[in-house]
Amino acid sequence: MNDQHYMRRALELAKKGLGSTSPNPMVGCVIVHNDSIIGEGYTSPYGGPHAEVNAINSVRDQSVLKDSTVYVTLEPCAHFGKTPPCSDLLIRKQVKKVVIACRDPFDQVDGKGIEKLDKAGIEVSLGMLEQEARDMNKRFFTSIDKNRPYVILKWAQTIDGFVARENYDSKWISNSYSRQLVHKWRTEEDAILVGKNTAVYDDPALTAREWNGKNPIRVLLDSNLEVKKDTKLFDHSAPTIILNTLEDKKVNNIEWIKTDITNPWSVLKQLHERKINSVIVEGGSQVLNSFVNENCWDEARVFTSKESFKKGIAAPKLEGQIVTEEYIFDDLLTTYRNENG
Repeated sequence: MNDQHYMRRALELAKKGLGSTSPNPMVGCVIVHNDSIIGEGYTSPYGGPHAEVNAINSVRDQSVLKDSTVYVTLEPCAHFGKTPPCSDLLIRKQVKKVVIACRDPFDQVDGKGIEKLDKAGIEVSLGMLEQEARDMNKRFFTSIDKNRPYVILKWAQTIDGFVARENYDSKWISNSYSRQLVHKWRTEEDAILVGKNTAVYDDPALTAREWNGKNPIRVLLDSNLEVKKDTKLFDHSAPTIILNTLEDKKVNNIEWIKTDITNPWSVLKQLHERKINSVIVEGGSQVLNSFVNENCWDEARVFTSKESFKKGIAAPKLEGQIVTEEYIFDDLLTTYRNENG
């Protein structure tokens, strides 16, 4: 087996943390001795041990670590946060070599972990499957590099290009399989965002009822606080943020934040300040179009059904690179990437 093989395994492990490690990155770690994997680990839910700690703890014979190579998808941390520095642990265990996919851009790490290992006489190799590692942690890197959450636009449209009828009715354009997939996505992201009209006309719960996992933070844009308190967004079933122009207050797990919501960049600034690394923008058309028009998105996931409305509210028009196209039963799911965001 070669370095690439072991790093791919580390990337597989890292993905197991999707939806649970934020605002920390997902990290995977593999420990190899005499061409055999002797330890594996990935980052625990936020606040728990990091990948390197879990991998080392899984090694039965700790004495062989000094002759082992550690493969890790992100530079080992060099600072005290919720847990001690992983670079210090690797040094204490006197591992022989550390192969790292990419540097950690967080300012308290950013090369400092590599420097610590190097000064301790541990051989360090950097850049193995770097792009794959960066893509996997696109949420974390976007938060650090762009000071905003990773933005995923999501909507369902009819085959003739409408997201709702003229009376705003949009149930149900996509099929039940597509809707279950959307619930899975909700468990993977930090937050989900809708505008006032969607809350009024659809009364969505925005929770992950059809998939096992955590609920995202619900974000409602309601400038003048017009959405009634008997809608599902006020049922306290998930943390909820109401961005508005009138008041600041908090009741249990619902928080009202007074801010400018006319510009998506201002909205994302508020979410970034609350360590929200990713958000699904789910509607309605006015909100989606505002993110598209401001070029304020990274990825779009669009379901196109065989339904036809003939007339109604038009779907947003995207200029992005198509990454994948696949059928979810009879719905076509197209994923776009914004190359100019």
